[in-house]
Amino acid sequence: MRYFLRLAYCGTPFHGWQIQPHDVSVQETLEKALSTALRTPIALTGAGRTDTGVHAATMIAHFDVEQPIADAHKFLRQINAMVGYDIAVQGICPVHDDAHARFDAVSRTYKYYLHTEKNPFLGQVSWHCHYALNFEQMNLAAQQLLQYIDFTSFSKLHTDVKTNNCRITHARWEQEGNQWVFTITADRFLRNMVRAIVGTLVEVGRGRITVQDFCRIIERKDRCSAGQSMPGHALFLHDIRYPYPLEFTN
Repeated sequence: MRYFLRLAYCGTPFHGWQIQPHDVSVQETLEKALSTALRTPIALTGAGRTDTGVHAATMIAHFDVEQPIADAHKFLRQINAMVGYDIAVQGICPVHDDAHARFDAVSRTYKYYLHTEKNPFLGQVSWHCHYALNFEQMNLAAQQLLQYIDFTSFSKLHTDVKTNNCRITHARWEQEGNQWVFTITADRFLRNMVRAIVGTLVEVGRGRITVQDFCRIIERKDRCSAGQSMPGHALFLHDIRYPYPLEFTN
């Protein structure tokens, strides 16, 4: 029987989602807890693979077990007691046997946070920008992303993906209180893609490149042409959507 889990985590103490040979990951931590609770080895498949230090306000993952879980509330309490304070398993949902947390997802949304004034409470979850940015120009550039499909220029080099094509449906900077937030939605994302896009948009905001330059960078399909990759601590996987309804027990 297959279940979806909905969870959130602070990425600071982890070396990303995916299991690493010598470092602690979110996936490994959860698999150990699930295997202990269910008394059988459990393999967990996530909807995405966040990098070191990147957070998730929402992550969906699936696992298989032979027998149905009798008491979902008790099970969630048990898992949360074992995974520590940096992971919160928020819900569980039985799904059909061929449902897939990664391949069935039709969209993913990320948010990148930055603040321009020193704030001791934001240092772990937001990037402190020390210079003025023109967010109007940054949004003009961000809208150009919707006109392209191949995002090789914003992909980590030497990855094993078969295509660098993604369909971006939303990309915009908005002010929320004393922070600016970049929200981007697409059917899929490449490794390091959001942080590379943000780094290049910051170059637009600083006046170092124009909106037209931004478009030319995309068209070159060359990672070396784009801006630097921004720090991971300000990036959140925010939402994941599926083509079928999911009713989670909390």
